[in-house]
Amino acid sequence: MIGVFFLFVLVFAVVFWLYGLPVQAVLYPAAICGALGVLFLISDIRRERSKHRRLCELEALPAPLMSGFPEWESPAEEDYRRIIERLREEMADLGNQMNRRYEEMIDYYTAWVHQIKTPIASMRLTFQNEDSALSRKAAGDLFRIEQYVEMVLVFLRLDSESTDYVFREYDVDGMIRQAVRRFSSQFIDKKLRLVYEPVRLSVITDEKWLLFVLEQVLSNAVKYTPSGGCVTIDLEAPATLCVRDTGIGIAPEDLPRIFEKGYTGRNGRSDKRASGLGLYLCRRICGQLGHRITANSSPDSGTVIRIRLDQKKLDVE
Repeated sequence: MIGVFFLFVLVFAVVFWLYGLPVQAVLYPAAICGALGVLFLISDIRRERSKHRRLCELEALPAPLMSGFPEWESPAEEDYRRIIERLREEMADLGNQMNRRYEEMIDYYTAWVHQIKTPIASMRLTFQNEDSALSRKAAGDLFRIEQYVEMVLVFLRLDSESTDYVFREYDVDGMIRQAVRRFSSQFIDKKLRLVYEPVRLSVITDEKWLLFVLEQVLSNAVKYTPSGGCVTIDLEAPATLCVRDTGIGIAPEDLPRIFEKGYTGRNGRSDKRASGLGLYLCRRICGQLGHRITANSSPDSGTVIRIRLDQKKLDVE
């Protein structure tokens, strides 16, 4: 606009000069128009700066909360505003569709989990009435099936908008005994030695979800510890629960990634049944409970999983 203004002044000056008119007759009104133009320019800059600040504020908001756009001053700005509104509506519709599909999937798999638990319980009762090498092996396989079914349900519930967390003060020893009791047959079959002294610790957490973490950690310890090995459960200061094993350990290049979703590492690739979800779920659950889980290991020297339980102060329900 400034360039166009000076171009017009130049045109008038050239025309006046060609007709032999005094050029000063152009400069005086040009100066007046320039002064007025500066005032309009200042006003326009302030208006544009205000509009820019408002758009920056909207840019920081998620799409569903974007509202109160600046008033449009040209047909092009109004066109852009309509395009943005249409894209927001399409995103909202797509989000609603995805949420509906997700809820339908959750409902389906939840029903599937509860339905499959019935034949699992029936098969367990059948195996309990028999005492043979075949029945014991089948019972162990059935136990792993039950673990995988529970893992599916936990995986689906993690991202659900509604959770069933119940934070209270729980005795950690009680949860450890429950987890160890579930794996008692696995310890016996592999002739593993359990070293455990009561930790005498109470923590504010959700018992069901923390118990799932303990069971996953114990499951890995039992799975990757050879027959005749040892699993130790103890407490480190200030409130860190440790599960140690004398298993095959974790390769150094795998250790930083064992909590990633779907990552199985060298041990998981040798064991085709590994899903790479167990420790990922443990990390997600510990994060939501306010705890912290870490791992230390080296090949052929065992693994230590530490669960720090004093990360967050919570009120007792």
